[in-house]
Amino acid sequence: MVATKKIIANDLFFASVEQLIAEGQRVEMTVKGFSMRPFLRNEKDVVVLAPIAPARLRVGMVILFRYRGGHVLHRIRKIEGGRLTFEGDGNYRIQELAQAADVVAYVAEVKLAEGGAFGYDSLRWRRRSARSLCRKRVRTLAIDIKRKLLK
Repeated sequence: MVATKKIIANDLFFASVEQLIAEGQRVEMTVKGFSMRPFLRNEKDVVVLAPIAPARLRVGMVILFRYRGGHVLHRIRKIEGGRLTFEGDGNYRIQELAQAADVVAYVAEVKLAEGGAFGYDSLRWRRRSARSLCRKRVRTLAIDIKRKLLK
């Protein structure tokens, strides 16, 4: 059987995703956007979203959460009680704040466009995350220095 792609409105898509996750199912979704690069690549990588209990949330997880009337897929940077701080690996000093109740799912697995996959608990995940976050720190430092020099 050949899979076909269908384009639907974001609100309908994410309503379906939330329903499937609430039923305990996993959902595959092609990554859209550049805010998680280089960890996740726009229109190339596919993420497998899975349900998660709030007590299992950890710093470093990539989470789908509700934010300002939409849905965002970013990494948890800080957990303080039920309050979560998120950042995209490719963003410069932009953070989102949300509550644990806003979490829809976590990225359990990444399927790469060139083949292969890796799961959240894998060594490959940890290595790829470390590289992505290191690049973010270097990029942020370079932007900060450039801005100070231009003042």
